[in-house]
Formats: sequence, C-alpha cells, structure tokens
Amino acid sequence: MLTESLCLSVSLSMSQPLSLSLCNSSGDFNHFPGDPEFGDIIQRAEQAIEGGVFPERISQGSSGSYFVKDSKGKILGVFKPKSEEPYGHLNPKWTKYFHKLCCPCCFGRGCLIPNQGYLSEVAASLVDTRLGLGWSPKPRLCVFQAVYLVSETFHYNTIDRAKSRGKKYALEMVPKVGRHFHRVGLPPKLGSFQLFVEGYHEADYWLRRFEAEPLPENIRKQLQSQFERLVILDYVIRNTDRGNDNWLIKYEKPGEGEGEKAIQIAAIDNGLAFPFKHPDEWRAYPFHWACLPQAKVPFSQETRELVLSRLSDMNFVQDLCEDLYELFMADKGFDKTMFERQMSVMRGQILNLSQALKDNKTPIQLVQMPRVVVERRQTGGQGRVVTLGTAFTQTFHCKRPFFSSW
Repeated sequence: MLTESLCLSVSLSMSQPLSLSLCNSSGDFNHFPGDPEFGDIIQRAEQAIEGGVFPERISQGSSGSYFVKDSKGKILGVFKPKSEEPYGHLNPKWTKYFHKLCCPCCFGRGCLIPNQGYLSEVAASLVDTRLGLGWSPKPRLCVFQAVYLVSETFHYNTIDRAKSRGKKYALEMVPKVGRHFHRVGLPPKLGSFQLFVEGYHEADYWLRRFEAEPLPENIRKQLQSQFERLVILDYVIRNTDRGNDNWLIKYEKPGEGEGEKAIQIAAIDNGLAFPFKHPDEWRAYPFHWACLPQAKVPFSQETRELVLSRLSDMNFVQDLCEDLYELFMADKGFDKTMFERQMSVMRGQILNLSQALKDNKTPIQLVQMPRVVVERRQTGGQGRVVTLGTAFTQTFHCKRPFFSSW
C-alpha cells in the first residue's frame, strides 16, 4: 500500500462505514480524522514507544505479532506487520520457512494470496459490520485497522538497521547534512492493529467448563446466538484458521457482571481468510467449531432474520464486493484477477449460507454442503441492479484435498 508519499489508512468499526483517508499535510502516519477514539489509542502507543515502552513479540503463532502497550505498560492491542506474516520476507520465526519447503502438507496455504493477512483482518471486520453481526455491545471489541508503527523490537533486516544508525550518526556529527534525511530512524511497518480485549479466555477453556457446569438456559441461548454469528462470519470469509484456540469467550456469572450479556464471544486471528479457491491440495482447513454440540443445533429464527434478507439480495452482495475491492486495491501487490477469484469463492459461500438458513439447517450441515463458486460473467452485471441468473455463473468445486473428512 503504500509509499512514504501516499500513506493510506483503513478505518473500520461496528458503527461506522469504511473510510479511506490520506496522511495529513505534515506527512505523519496514522491519521484517522473519522475515528478520533482509535487515533487517540494509536497516539498513546506511539508516545509509549518514544518513551522506551516497546511492543513485545508474542511467542505463539507462525508470524511476527506484538503486544503494543501504553506508557504505563498496559496492553492496548495486537499489531501484526505485513512484512512479518508467515510468508513475509521478515518473518522472525524462520523455522516456518523450512516447514513450508520441507513439509507443505503441514504448513502453508496454497489457496491464499501471500502476505495479505493484514488486509484480511480488516476485511473480516468490514464483513462483520455490513452483516450487522457485532457480538458485543462495545462496538470496538474486535475491530481491526491498518496502521503504521515503528519499534526497535520489530524484526528489521541488517541493512535497515545499518541505515538507521548511519543517519543518526550523520545527524549528530554533521547536523546540516543530517537534516536532509527524510526519516532518520527505522522505517515504519504497515500492519493490522486489533484492540486488546480483557477478561476473555480461549474458547476451549470455557467449553470444557460448560461441559462440567452446564449453563442456565437463558445464558445457553446467548452463547448459541453468538456462536451462530461466529459461524456466519467464518463461513462467509472462508476462514482457514479457525481453531478453538483463536476465538475467545468471556463469561460473567449472573450478578458478577455489569453488562446485559453474561457471555460474549470475540473472534480473533482472521488473517488467513478470503481464499482465491477452495482448499484442494493437502489439507481441508476445517472449521473446528463444527465438532461442537452448538453446531448440531439449527440456526435460530433470530439469526435468520438478522442476515438472511441481506445475504439473499445480490445487490447487497455486490455492494459488499465493491467495498472489499476498495479495501484490497490499496495494497501495492493487488491483482484484480485474483481478487475476483476471491469474490467468486465468497459469493459461493454466501449462496450456500443463504440456502442453509432457508432450509433450517445446522452449522455442521452447512459445512457439509457442496462447495460452490459464483463467477461474474464478462458481459453481465453492468447495471446497478444485478441478479444471479443474468450476471453470474454458478459452478461446483469438486476437487478435494488429500487429507479431508468433508
């Protein structure tokens, strides 16, 4: 996305539409005129870094990701630089590179566009916003945004660090020359930033507790309702990395919490989504929630009323694709043909989901439906109003991965 002369930030929240804004006239990064609350959080993070409170690398995962803190050491969010993604050239977890070369069946996703995870995170928030899923009454609980950050604790190559040291030395020794350098320190990194959520545990933790200590009926219904919304989001974006360790649950027993909802779900790690084809090589990348008891319950009437009318409207789907186009095209590696293939998969997912909701199916029955690809016709869809029959071609994706139970 992005060069130093054209700094583009992507801003999303549950209550605000997608907005794209240029950097301000002074050339500063992270300018969010339509989202001052988020801008304040990023400013606090930048001030903390300037004061020596650097982001801390997270040991888990296959890429470089960091806990970003304020000046008091409180975690503000999680930053995932584009250059440190699993396929990124500066991924500090270099062992993953050898996993990809030597054992592709256990690492790597040939159905995804490399180094697009940061946009996938933001795009997942966009889909969530457009469908009105919003698990929590707090609108920024799971929001992702694209930001620039720079820190000594990020993984830089030797050349960047040497340049930074040389510029600092020149500024100290020959100030007149040093002042001509556009940027003295390390170059800023572009990546996704997710606000940190407190009081949550991995889903596995609570699901095991709920087996031993069954929930009251009213709270069980709350869990089921939010679980269904998680299913909808994951299925639409075709998340290839949804295990029970990367969605979170917060549970406050009646009388302990102040909010209306005693139980809340937060979806994290949406960077491995929006494939350009259905998985058809080594692994199927199943949704692990499909094995849960909640996946055997038909979608509720509340959920169907929430999303079915939107998903069944091809004009809504086309508007969603256009919004995603505006988002993904900002990346310097954007390929329109590959993007259209991504949207073909997403449209197929939406078509299946709509039919499953109409037929009162369960989530497990949903994931067992034949995989569909809905491609745009070359001569179709030129007007504002589009229909499935005149603008798109529906085909089934029959090739299956070698290791698959679906």
